[in-house]
Amino acid sequence: MSREPVASETLTLRQLDVGDCATVVGYATRGAYANTLLRLGLIPGTRFEVLRKAPLGDPLEIRFRGFALALRPAEADDMLVKRS
Repeated sequence: MSREPVASETLTLRQLDVGDCATVVGYATRGAYANTLLRLGLIPGTRFEVLRKAPLGDPLEIRFRGFALALRPAEADDMLVKRS
């Protein structure tokens, strides 16, 4: 039996659906790409919206701070978020 995550649970970005809004909590690893996302402004506390997902989930597009960014699944799995 699957259970819908509640708003207070930490998820990965890839677990969100199109139209969901969420807040960045952190990153599972601090690799080079996570550092790039931090420099782009995806720091903990940043709110964003999931705009689109490709049919097979690669890539997905989010909007935050006035611009859109496409992310690959591995990158989306590294970002920890909470629905808001």
